[in-house]
Amino acid sequence: MIEVCKIMTGVEKVDKEWWDERVDFQAAFLQQLAMYVPNIYSAEMDPLLEKQEEMAQKQIFDPLEWYLFREDPDVCLEKLRKCGVSQLCGKVFKSGETTYSCRDCAIDPTCVLCMDCFQNSIHKNHRYKMHTSTGGGFCDCGDTEAWKTGPLCTNHDPGAASTTKNSECQLNEELMAQAKKMFPSVLKYIVDMTIWEEEKELPPVLMTSREKTDHYYCVLFNDEHHSYDHVIYSLQRALGCELGEAQLHTTAIDKEGRRAVKEGSYVSCQEAKEEIKRHSENVSQRPLHVEVLHADVMAHQKFALRLGSWLNKLMSYSSDFRQIFCQICLKEEADSEKPCLISMLMLWDAKFHKGARKILHELIFSSFFMEMEYKKLFAIEFVKYYKTLQKEYISDDHERSISVTALSVQMFTVPTLARHLIEEQNVITVITETLLEVLPEYLDKNDKFNFQGYSQDKLSRVYAVIYDLKYILITKPTVWTDRLRVQFLEGFRSFLRILTCMQGMEEIQRQIGQHIEVDPDWEAAITIQMQLKNILLMFQEWCACDEDLLLEAYKECHTAVMRCSTSSHSREKTVLQLCGHTLESKRYRVSVDPVSIHLPLSRMLAGLHVRLSKTGAISRLQEFVPSEQFQVELLVEYPLRCLVLVAQVAAEMWRRNGLSLISQVFYYQDVKCREEMYDKDIIMLQIGASFMDPNLFLLLILQRYELVNAFKKIMPTKDQDLTKQCNILIEEMLQVLIYVVGERYVPGVSSVTKEEITMREIIHLLCIDPMAHSAIAKSLPENENNETGLEKVINKVAVFKKPGVSGHGVYELKDECMKEFNMFFYHYTKTQHSKAEHRQKKRRKQENRDEALPPPSPPEFSPAFSNVVKVLNCDIMMYILRTILQRAVQLETHLWTEAMIQMVLHLLSLGLLEEKQQLEKAPEEEVTFDFYHKASRMGSSALNALNILMLLEKLKSVPQLEAQKDMINWILQMFDTVKRLREKSSLATAATTSGSETTKGDETPSTQDKEKAERKRKAEAARLHRQKIMAQMSALQRNFIETHKLLYEHTQETQGREDSVMEEESIPLAIDSSRIALGPKRGPSITEKEVLTCILCQEEQEVRQESAAMVLSACVQKSTALTQHRGKTLELSGDTLDPLFMDPDLSCGTHTGSCGHVMHAACWQKYFEAMQLNSRQRLHVEQIFDLENGEYLCPLCKSLCNTVIPIIPLQTQKINSEDSEAVAQILTLARWLEIVMARISGYSAKNTKGETQNAPSLINKGMGDFTSEFHSILSFGVQPSAKYSNSIKEMLVLFATTVYRVGLKVAPNEADPRIPMMTWSTCAFTIQCIENLLEDEGKPLFGSLQNRQHSGLKALVQFAAAQRTTSPQNLIQKHLVRLLAVLLPNLKMEDTPCILDVDMFHILVGAVLSFTSLYWEDAVDLQPSSISSAYNHLYLFHLVTMAHITQILLTSATESPTAQSQDTSEEARTAESFCREVCHRDVPGWHLWDCVKKGITPYLRCAALFFHYMLRVSPPEDLLLVSEEGEFKALCSYLSLPTNLFLLFEEYWGTVSPLLQRWCTDPAVLSFLKGKNISVRYPRKRNNLIELPEDYSCLLNQASQFRCPRSFDDERKHPVLCLFCGTMLCSQNTCCQELVNGEELGACTSHALQCGAGVCMFLKIRECKVVLIEGKTRGCLYPAPYLDEYGETDPGLKRGNPLHLCHERYRKLHLLWQQHCIIEEIARSQETSQIIFGFNWQLL
Repeated sequence: MIEVCKIMTGVEKVDKEWWDERVDFQAAFLQQLAMYVPNIYSAEMDPLLEKQEEMAQKQIFDPLEWYLFREDPDVCLEKLRKCGVSQLCGKVFKSGETTYSCRDCAIDPTCVLCMDCFQNSIHKNHRYKMHTSTGGGFCDCGDTEAWKTGPLCTNHDPGAASTTKNSECQLNEELMAQAKKMFPSVLKYIVDMTIWEEEKELPPVLMTSREKTDHYYCVLFNDEHHSYDHVIYSLQRALGCELGEAQLHTTAIDKEGRRAVKEGSYVSCQEAKEEIKRHSENVSQRPLHVEVLHADVMAHQKFALRLGSWLNKLMSYSSDFRQIFCQICLKEEADSEKPCLISMLMLWDAKFHKGARKILHELIFSSFFMEMEYKKLFAIEFVKYYKTLQKEYISDDHERSISVTALSVQMFTVPTLARHLIEEQNVITVITETLLEVLPEYLDKNDKFNFQGYSQDKLSRVYAVIYDLKYILITKPTVWTDRLRVQFLEGFRSFLRILTCMQGMEEIQRQIGQHIEVDPDWEAAITIQMQLKNILLMFQEWCACDEDLLLEAYKECHTAVMRCSTSSHSREKTVLQLCGHTLESKRYRVSVDPVSIHLPLSRMLAGLHVRLSKTGAISRLQEFVPSEQFQVELLVEYPLRCLVLVAQVAAEMWRRNGLSLISQVFYYQDVKCREEMYDKDIIMLQIGASFMDPNLFLLLILQRYELVNAFKKIMPTKDQDLTKQCNILIEEMLQVLIYVVGERYVPGVSSVTKEEITMREIIHLLCIDPMAHSAIAKSLPENENNETGLEKVINKVAVFKKPGVSGHGVYELKDECMKEFNMFFYHYTKTQHSKAEHRQKKRRKQENRDEALPPPSPPEFSPAFSNVVKVLNCDIMMYILRTILQRAVQLETHLWTEAMIQMVLHLLSLGLLEEKQQLEKAPEEEVTFDFYHKASRMGSSALNALNILMLLEKLKSVPQLEAQKDMINWILQMFDTVKRLREKSSLATAATTSGSETTKGDETPSTQDKEKAERKRKAEAARLHRQKIMAQMSALQRNFIETHKLLYEHTQETQGREDSVMEEESIPLAIDSSRIALGPKRGPSITEKEVLTCILCQEEQEVRQESAAMVLSACVQKSTALTQHRGKTLELSGDTLDPLFMDPDLSCGTHTGSCGHVMHAACWQKYFEAMQLNSRQRLHVEQIFDLENGEYLCPLCKSLCNTVIPIIPLQTQKINSEDSEAVAQILTLARWLEIVMARISGYSAKNTKGETQNAPSLINKGMGDFTSEFHSILSFGVQPSAKYSNSIKEMLVLFATTVYRVGLKVAPNEADPRIPMMTWSTCAFTIQCIENLLEDEGKPLFGSLQNRQHSGLKALVQFAAAQRTTSPQNLIQKHLVRLLAVLLPNLKMEDTPCILDVDMFHILVGAVLSFTSLYWEDAVDLQPSSISSAYNHLYLFHLVTMAHITQILLTSATESPTAQSQDTSEEARTAESFCREVCHRDVPGWHLWDCVKKGITPYLRCAALFFHYMLRVSPPEDLLLVSEEGEFKALCSYLSLPTNLFLLFEEYWGTVSPLLQRWCTDPAVLSFLKGKNISVRYPRKRNNLIELPEDYSCLLNQASQFRCPRSFDDERKHPVLCLFCGTMLCSQNTCCQELVNGEELGACTSHALQCGAGVCMFLKIRECKVVLIEGKTRGCLYPAPYLDEYGETDPGLKRGNPLHLCHERYRKLHLLWQQHCIIEEIARSQETSQIIFGFNWQLL
């Protein structure tokens, strides 16, 4: 064995063996491989990949590269790399990568760019589309045939990159000679080993002299039939391996295509093979594919692929390498019949496993497809074996993206190559013949397709062949050569053979008597029709490029149609006579005989016919198809049958044939198929009308609709069903007649352009309703390039209305386009027709115009179709119209319908418009169209006979036709106009063209307009009456405003805000009272009698202490919305957590929200029990809420709740001003502190009784005798504690326990000492969240909360104050002492944090709410009186405020001021001196004051909210406005603070000085001041969702660069972005799953636990969707904040339009988070889309 320790020794060895010219390279090369490969790849079960790679590089690749370059390979390769880049990009897309296509410049939609090329190309500023690749595609940058402009990005443009002419340098002769010598051997080895089929033996040349070992592998191969879980199960059962090992094997098999699952002797591997097969086989599935391979065979096969990757890399360096490689691949052995190497690889492709295919396809991409000449040669080889390859693909089970057949798109869409393949290889014929050869099993005895019992998988593979046909035809040729013409025609004939098999396929017969038992399969035939739609159109377009070709193709198609038509069953003839006209036709009835909806041949002929008409080649039609052979009746027959079938289905004659027929009829008229089905059938009828005698044409139609008797005066039976059937058939027939004479918007039928057709489609869609861009695009047919032509014309006919915060932008039709509305537009469904009619009539009514909706003037028929109009004025038409009108006048109610009359009126309008147009264009004597004369002529000589004009006059008096009066009047006016034009009398007056366009106000009342005048008078009277009432209301309103001016001023600012029942009503304006919340000057509480209504029983109840409890539905959740430290690790379980002190970074709090709906506690309990019972009975449905954890949906608004808050009445307290002044003299802060210390000390002595542990040890310095002062706290006023009813107490305990359980994530325990702490904590945190939200939204502190927030906060604060009554008072005292110990270092407690490590607002809330416990006596339950509590609150608040100011100063003093200011205000001076005294630092006073003022404002705002909701003292008016300066003064006034906060220290200096000393000398504070620790700065930063880029493609770019931290392959990932912190995660992938508390969690779910305490918001980048998740089991999808230019989101990037960030929608997402409504949104979403088997959110 050669040990290549040093490169040089390697070279020496190589020199002897490989470089020696006398030694045959191939033999030496194979000898080396035989020696090394089995050793390198010996451990296949558990391979050490890095070691294998290192050994392969050292022992094989290094010598190979030295042999090739004859010098150091690294140096050589670096030279080649610098030398230049290829003009073609050639990047091969992996599954999931984003691709871009330019709609302005791409030759077709298959031309795409990779992310890098797109970002550096001109197309970035064009109309582009983004899509996600399914893998296997190829970047077209540099391909000049793929782009109209900008084929090169700046990376691949040789002009931009360097000045050299050649973008790639030439290799020297010696190197090329070496490559030519080396490549054949390497390539042959790769091919031989990949196609090697022997399991036990190697080729003789690779056999070594050593003894063969009994070393085998049992290898399992991938297939697409068995599920992931089934393979895991089979492996576990067969091999007895662990679940983890089976999962590893299965993942590897899915990714690579094969994997060794067992190692051992041949016998043991064979046994394993049989076991795996046995366990994987069942009734519906064949077993897994397993092989037993010798270890050496496995090693060589693996190395062959590694060698392929090495070659692949080599190809990228030089064009010469690529050319040598391609030459060798294409070279056929002289004496052998074997195909060339590349063909062998293609032919074996279906047998290769997935990993081998990927490498070999990449090799083709990097070599053949990078060289245009060789791409052409490869395409020729590909077409040569096309049939074989496609057949193998169809019988294979791998996805198309990894099949060699998927490469067709890379060749067939290149215009010059496609042209060459058609001319030289006859590729169209090859593809069409392939189609016929793969579908023979579906041909019936008549050689027609019948797809009953088809295989969905097989047919979906057949569609790939149809796609290839589309690719080859996608670009029309500009120059036609004779050869191209001949070959194309041959291909066209071959294609007609396919259409012949489809013509009349799957015939159906009307079921009579019994309903059909099983619906036949119809989807396959319709899907093939859809797939062929664009191909049919493309063939027609290709034919239309050349006149001779078009005529030749027409002849071929006509012959094929005739061949199909003449072979039909019936030979009998039937004779029909009516109005003196006779028709002889074949006996046939749609309701009895077989009929088919599939007529592609007839429709192809119709398409070619209109193109003949458009190009004018129709004049030469006689030369190709003589008129005696034309047989127009036969051509019309089949499309007419199809239309009759549709009519009979509408008349419910076929209902026994089941749903399959209804579905077929739906698709027949649907936008996906109609262009090549329904539309072409109408055209074929127009062709019939243009060639046939109009009377005979109508007789044929009457006969096929089976309506001859209905018009022959033979009265139908009295059977209502039959009459209804008959009426619907008449309606359907009239509708088709309207379409035949009126629908002319087809190029060739009239001279209209494609733009005009699209405009008309859009106008009629927007007449129904304003529509979004995507909805319009979906309703328009797409061409072969997936374009609808919408953007070109939309702005001519419509105006875009931008969307709001939700919904999407819509287009509204311009007023001037309304006149184009045609009520009987042929693409309207019945629903659309009635909607459009209703909307247009309503619009005209609003505009005070008549309700007539006449058709717009249609464009003139082209010469080939000019005879169609004769249908309008022929005898049979007049007879039909007159008969229907006569029945209406004679009130034979069962024989006519209003819809029928509408259609008759429409046909009359069309006739009159046609005659008017002709008369205006030509002299009267030249106009042969005499509709007016025919209509005004008598129908018969009978005495009572009436002409159409008389009938119309009579029709006006028919009461059922009131709605049609305006239309009848319009027609009568038109008759008058035409008459005048005929008589040539006063042309000026004849110009009153369209009466419908004149407004009612301008009309002069004539005899026929009396009712109009009457209507107008009534409308005017109603308008005046409305005006009068509005004036009265306005006057009353003004009067009310004057009377209640004061109230009105305060409510004005909140007008227009929905769902914001603001609190003004609960803050009466006590103008003369004090607006101070704290201290002796405290204002009066708002006393209000609170009477609430229960939403469940609807009974009212006043809220009182002794009454039964009333509760608010609420939701308690953990929240990180205010965190200052996003990456902090959160405690997932709070078993050992001490929640008394909140960290100043607010990393995780407990938020309580409410929807504001009130219930009786008893009603709620009954409701909750009923929900539990209901859920037990519905075990199979996935619940939205977790009843075990107390969750339920609010009965009224369906918000998710998990508890209820008891509503506690406010205890009103009044302060006697005389008493307060007396107390003020005695109770200073120093005295108050003494009393508090004495009280605490007394309790402590009582509790410990000699035990000293855990008791606060007090420092006695100057504090007097505590025991004597134990009761002095009571001397300033006490009162008995509030007594609550048992019901209220029960609810107090329930809610407190929920807060404890949810906040700490622990099991409920009513006796846990931490319950009061959690109560105070949620109260403080919720207030901080609301303050943060108000500031964020720029709303005033008071008066702007929504009703739900106001009610919830009021209930929460009152609950927090009352909760202490349900806990032991000594426990609350202990908590209070611990809280006070932070402020009063004299209370020496263990584990007391320093002032920098606590949130002061939480301390304030806890201390205020627990302070009452100091009044507890053994015998009596006391609480402080109003005056006592006023002082307690004041001094506690002042103390905490001074501590918070110190916090702010300490954290600000360490940072240097950024700007200079000359502020010398009193505040600045006091701040500076204070800092010098306390912190011993010189910091400018203005900077300190600025820091303190900004830093303390959020705290003051929170405190104001807290004391307001606790004491209900009205706030100053400045707090009802948004004003920074006014707000600060108002806050200070409300909270009894001086506006210069440093005066607070001066006032209490003697007392506070020692405290300050202690606070600032704490070791933790000193450490911070020295810069060793970091602390939170004030004010805290407000959290926002991460900043997102404006352009979505930037995000896609980030995602494409994302590499999963735990995975080393390039397989598709699902990158998601956390919108809270910006972390990119790998979602829905096993590589990133984590084990949390024994549960497998996906990357997103485990990240959410840390980042958002279980609640989080992610953006799925590749799908453009936002995901909201909560906990492990709940989540929902939410629209992403990115919109296209039409104001629409694009989930899944299906439309692919450029997307841009909508800031309003992103703001809405931000508020959803900050308002803590994510859980609510998830519950709402899950409720609206309940699924039995939901998504597994746990593994997201």
